[in-house]
Amino acid sequence: MPNLIEITDLSAPELEAYTQLTHAQLRNRLEPEKGIFIAESTKVIAYALKAGCRPISALMERSHLAAFLAQLPESCREIPVYTADRQVLEGLTGYQLNRGVLCAMRRPVQPTVEEVCRSARRIAVLENITDATNVGAIFRSAAALGMDGVLVTPCCCDPLYRRAVRVSMGTVFQIPWARIGSSPDQWPQPGLSQLKALGFQTVAMALTEHSVSIEDPALARAEKLAIILGTEGDGLSAHTIAGCDYTARIPMFHGVDSLNVAAAGAVMFWQLRSRGEGAL
Repeated sequence: MPNLIEITDLSAPELEAYTQLTHAQLRNRLEPEKGIFIAESTKVIAYALKAGCRPISALMERSHLAAFLAQLPESCREIPVYTADRQVLEGLTGYQLNRGVLCAMRRPVQPTVEEVCRSARRIAVLENITDATNVGAIFRSAAALGMDGVLVTPCCCDPLYRRAVRVSMGTVFQIPWARIGSSPDQWPQPGLSQLKALGFQTVAMALTEHSVSIEDPALARAEKLAIILGTEGDGLSAHTIAGCDYTARIPMFHGVDSLNVAAAGAVMFWQLRSRGEGAL
């Protein structure tokens, strides 16, 4: 039987994961390996459950109960499920559930860089990208357009940030990812050397006088290729560009010099994807 709890006060301590704690507080709750993230929408929650994430509790409008409970594993049926009608939730403190349902979950154990790269031919590397929307959009494109994995540098936005998860449409649970380095001084070195040791050639996405077109045959011929995308505004660091095997640009028209990093990533992923089977 589900443990349904009618909500009357959103300031109750048991609801702090949804209403009071910051993402950093959720991530470091108790111990880092026991941190929490928030999944939003029944679709995203379904992907997280399929990936083995363990739910702790849920908060939702009553109209979403049936769909949520239908996908909840038997072993998790005793978690508290906080619910009320939409009008009640909005009337309590002006709180509104954009997707109707939230689920607090334990953070999954992340694979290592070696595990992500072991059988990969194409990976995306996100250098210091701080906008959660961009990170989520890049993960969605990476999963859809032929990347085998994603690596994020130490200063990159957490892919399990609530907005990143939502924008990714749950693909953060479908494509393997890892953090390359545990502190800022571990990127671009020894991170780039680690990729080289794992058999990857590296291509920096940057507008320089030495950039080649993403249509350059040498990029397509690379057996294993890491596509490195830089932070919003400043792009990749000079040290990263200098340490890569290639620097590439997207040919553009009408005098446009650049694209949003998420849009540019999608173009590069499609052009440089591994040409094997697997697409629908």
